[in-house]
Amino acid sequence: MDAREVNLSLDFCLRVGEVLLSSGAGAADVTVTMRSLARHLGMRTVGIDVTFVNLSIQYQASDEELPVLSTRQVTARTIDYDHLTQVDHLVRDVLRDRTDLRQARADLARIVSGGHGRRRWAVTLGLALMAAAVTVQVGGGPRGAALALVTAAIIDRVQLTLHRRRLPFFYQQVAGAGIATLMALGAAALPTDLDVSTSITANIVVLLAGIGFMGALQDALTGFHITASARLLEALLATAGIIAGVSGGLALAHAVGVDIPTIVPGQTSLQSVSLTLLGAAVGAGAFAYSSYAPRRILAPIALVAAVATGIVEAMPSDIARPLAVAIASFLVGLVSFPISGRLRVPPLVVVVSAVVPLLPGLSIYRGLSLLAAEKSAQVSSGLLAMVTAASIAVALASGVFLGEYVAQPLGGQVRRLEARLAGPRLVGPLRDFTRSERRHRRRTQREAASEEDAGS
Repeated sequence: MDAREVNLSLDFCLRVGEVLLSSGAGAADVTVTMRSLARHLGMRTVGIDVTFVNLSIQYQASDEELPVLSTRQVTARTIDYDHLTQVDHLVRDVLRDRTDLRQARADLARIVSGGHGRRRWAVTLGLALMAAAVTVQVGGGPRGAALALVTAAIIDRVQLTLHRRRLPFFYQQVAGAGIATLMALGAAALPTDLDVSTSITANIVVLLAGIGFMGALQDALTGFHITASARLLEALLATAGIIAGVSGGLALAHAVGVDIPTIVPGQTSLQSVSLTLLGAAVGAGAFAYSSYAPRRILAPIALVAAVATGIVEAMPSDIARPLAVAIASFLVGLVSFPISGRLRVPPLVVVVSAVVPLLPGLSIYRGLSLLAAEKSAQVSSGLLAMVTAASIAVALASGVFLGEYVAQPLGGQVRRLEARLAGPRLVGPLRDFTRSERRHRRRTQREAASEEDAGS
């Protein structure tokens, strides 16, 4: 390979890795995808390093030649399952020799620079619908769902404005959680019997859904501890912003004498099991829609989310909720691999969206409301609720990856591509392309030979 071809290939691998990493893919997925592309493009001896903000790839053709090192910085992090899916398809096309390097670079540039078929105001409506659905899931009525819908729409527009002004994500989360609590405070001050606590809980779930817990735990489980630490710190800061915003609103409610009730698990006014499952299904589908997921996957995500929620609700009361959530998330990981393969989307799209109704928004709100009471008995219960919320978050991610590991046995070539240790793939090559490549080359050679014979 000449120097120009090497530079173009390395740059293409880095740009693919940047899209995957910025969309929430784990460092192991990014490493395997970049390595498989480099090997297919003729560079078998490459060194790849993936961290939270930097990607680097090094190639040395022989011991006598100087190594070539290329790096790229990840500057933006947005959940964009449309671009993620398109890039995943592009990687598969390259590995199957359906497109060459230059065409693949042009396609990648078109994907990254192109917009979406979904307007930004449609994303706001999707998040608002998600908040209303989660309100129904946790026992809220029509008025509570309407309050959550309006609040979520306001939060999204405010956060979008703050994002355009380059305000750090922590302050965006503080503003969002504060708006959720203040809107509930205003509704509670009215002479109605509206239970505003369900609206706060729903908007906490909406704010939690954008936090990359999955990627952080996947990096920790697959040996990328530096990237895992950075992602975990980012997730903790974002969660701390939610806690700060809700705590400030609850403190203001106590100061002005407005009573915002505490939700007690097991004693909520759940209207029916069917409404609970419907709320979970609509909430998961709405989140996937607002994350630009392809339309063909929305209904399967909703069905998987409803089944997972039904499993948690059907568990006996003597089983701890983190264990019930771990079992449900394990089944989500188990079924997401065949579903994503049939509908041609990365498994990451299915698992992240389907576990949204299981996020610990209820435990976080209950813990904060009990801590705001400043009574010793309630403070201890509040601390226990916060610990439960952390346990649920860990149970969600670990259960999903265990399910993926059982459902998705890696091909031998993909195992050899692993630089550190093997694990379930949520994005990138999921099978061995070596045999199909050999068959394709032999078929091409036979066709060329037959054409030469016909011409002679």
